Amino acid sequence: MKPHHHLDTATLIGYSAGALPTAFAVVVSAHLSICRTCREQLRDADLVGGQLMKQQEGAPLSASTRDSLLARLRATETAPARMPTTAHPAHDPDLLPAALHPYFGDRYSTLRWRMIGPGVHHIRAHDVADSHLMLLRTAPGRSVPMHSHGGNELTMILQGSYDDSLGHFAPGDVADLDVDVEHQPITAPGVPCICLAATDAPLRFSGWLARTLQPLFKL
Repeated sequence: MKPHHHLDTATLIGYSAGALPTAFAVVVSAHLSICRTCREQLRDADLVGGQLMKQQEGAPLSASTRDSLLARLRATETAPARMPTTAHPAHDPDLLPAALHPYFGDRYSTLRWRMIGPGVHHIRAHDVADSHLMLLRTAPGRSVPMHSHGGNELTMILQGSYDDSLGHFAPGDVADLDVDVEHQPITAPGVPCICLAATDAPLRFSGWLARTLQPLFKL
């Protein structure tokens, strides 16, 4: 599995600093477990954080120094990962990423889905107080209603795939979205698309039916 859509630089810096809401940190951790490109960028984010800490202990951080540190981090987005390649154990297709076990259990086969629409099911993690974390399963060849975001949304594809105006998203990919993005994911034929999603504000649906049902399902 080699993701093609990665975490935003600001998200990695927030994760490095321990500043992300719980749900977002869970999605980041799950993605990092399979993406060595983002693990490499996280190393650089940790270095940036260390430099900022040192500056705070001494003289105030100048704008030029801050911009230089951030530029070094952004440059890693197009650079090849430097993390050594290691052999991984055989993959168990029924096993959820380890970061999800405290919230959803450890296996897909034991998940208890709740239908929220034709071909659409979800499971909400109820013990996340500062944000919303859920699993969403959408049947093949279906579209999620057009929507934008009242805040931030971070979604990782676990199984299946979908397409929207931002591209094709397959297992391991993340969609790191904010209030400026409006999209309508359409799942690919073949198998259901299962996503892990974190939000910090309700979605903004364009259609009246989705808006009417939204309070019932708390999306």
